Amino acid sequence: MIAKHDAGKIGDLIINIADVDTHELGEGTSIRLLRYSEETGDWVLWVSMQPGATFAPHWHLGHGQYFVVSGELIYDVGSAPAGTFGYEPIGSRHSQARCEVPTEYLFMGHGAVAFTDDAGEVRFILNHEFLRDLTAGTPQADISKAAA
Repeated sequence: MIAKHDAGKIGDLIINIADVDTHELGEGTSIRLLRYSEETGDWVLWVSMQPGATFAPHWHLGHGQYFVVSGELIYDVGSAPAGTFGYEPIGSRHSQARCEVPTEYLFMGHGAVAFTDDAGEVRFILNHEFLRDLTAGTPQADISKAAA
């Protein structure tokens, strides 16, 4: 029997993505939480986006890094097709991110991301606490542009 994945585990961690629960974060976007740290605020997600999926405007309160495995992530700073590594520094603001083809990527967050509405008002904060609670089944959020 395989033990249930504990994304907040302290110490060494080896994860098979097939053993990680999928969570919907808006129409066409799902995540698998691979890891989060209560100590550092870091978190690691496997993100899957379907054609037409979008992210609402957002602001990186901590830096983020990603690697696109398949498809293409398109946002205001350019296009990130399969094989692309991207870095988003603290303070980066993005008006929208989207996909036109099925896209999968690994995202490593180092702190919070504030998702806003079109007026710039914060709708919710995606951070390690939100992700921890998501795995417990408590919060629900829609990060899509349509929900902004």
